[in-house]
Amino acid sequence: MDNIEGVVKGKSETVKLVVIALVSNGQVLVEDVPGVGKTMLSRALARSIDASFQRIQFTPDILPSDVTGVSVFNQKTGEFEFQPGPIFANIILIDEINRTTPRTQSSLLEAMDEHQVTVDGRTHRLPDPFFVMATQNPVEFYGTYPLPEGQRDRFMMSVGLGYPAFDVEKEIARDQMKRHPIEELEPVMTSDDIRELQSAVRDVHVDQDILGYIVSLVHATRNHPDLLLGASPRGSLALMRTAQASAIAEGRDFVVPDDVKRMVNWVLPHRFVNRQRSQTSMHEAKDVMAEVLEEVPVPVEAYEHRSD
Repeated sequence: MDNIEGVVKGKSETVKLVVIALVSNGQVLVEDVPGVGKTMLSRALARSIDASFQRIQFTPDILPSDVTGVSVFNQKTGEFEFQPGPIFANIILIDEINRTTPRTQSSLLEAMDEHQVTVDGRTHRLPDPFFVMATQNPVEFYGTYPLPEGQRDRFMMSVGLGYPAFDVEKEIARDQMKRHPIEELEPVMTSDDIRELQSAVRDVHVDQDILGYIVSLVHATRNHPDLLLGASPRGSLALMRTAQASAIAEGRDFVVPDDVKRMVNWVLPHRFVNRQRSQTSMHEAKDVMAEVLEEVPVPVEAYEHRSD
């Protein structure tokens, strides 16, 4: 995290969330205006773990095969050979995911869920670790194809960067006066380290009371009067996994309610659909989430002895 913040300044919370998503083996949707550092964040992440990186710019004319790859006939061997697409990398930045057609958007579903792609009936495994960070502009809607609910649900988290503070922006300008800091960024971990962390996250203890708290929060969103659709069971799994990663980030091998509350606003609200079936703004969704957090009782007593 410290290494990435040498490039992406003043955004420690977002950096931490993205790293938590990576070690939770999930994907991240970044909804923010252009020019705030989304590309630099993904590049800095890839460099920090010495991983392969690909940026895919989505446009209306891009095809699924431009993402996943294509089978090409080799005249010498008389056989079709698979030519991997840019999706075959450890860290993938999909820029402006809502700029392309639903057909191409849907080509990502298998990759994001199962870390594999199927082309011409043959399945090809993706590199491990595999992490997708997709971006979209929440302001400009002309010529875009909004992500359907099912695809938004595939993203473990939805985060934003926001504009930097005055002093931070001044520091960014000063640091880039002659060259970009990304050019000097060195790895501090390896892909093997990330795989070990992903395994360690799954070993973090989650008490039955905490599991009940997670599922209660998700169920409460489904019964909220302002929502047509609340969070899915995939949301429960994502909240549990990110809470485990949050516990590791705090130096613990067990989850406490604060881990769940810390992650809930980044894991659940982007899955909501309001009663008008229009896209729920993140502000409205987080208002709903705040109400749900107030309503669902926190299992504090079961963890008093662990805190001691």
